[in-house]
Amino acid sequence: MEGFVYLTEEDLIKAAKFLNQTPEEFEKLYVYRTRHQRRLRKPRGSQCGFLTETGCSIHPAKPTQCRLFPWWPHLLESRKEWEKTAKWCPGIGQGELVQIGEAHERAEEMKTAYPNFF
Repeated sequence: MEGFVYLTEEDLIKAAKFLNQTPEEFEKLYVYRTRHQRRLRKPRGSQCGFLTETGCSIHPAKPTQCRLFPWWPHLLESRKEWEKTAKWCPGIGQGELVQIGEAHERAEEMKTAYPNFF
């Protein structure tokens, strides 16, 4: 999947703590910040510097955007987008069944975390 991993301030603090760094150290090493947003830097040739062959290397402190995937508003609102995503996401259609109400609650959390995007 192409795109960026956007961070809330809480995401930044949790990830820094998980890596035994100060938020300032974490930001200096891993974050690109603009006036209105912050996101993880993308290393050359990789979608995310924390994504390894075995999964997320900071899984306990995974950013909100990653934690809530695939329960993103635009995926829940469009069957076409959901089906398109299911073609490359190995987790869709696997594991515990999530009721539609819970899926929409997770999408609302995404809207709260990233109000400028929705």
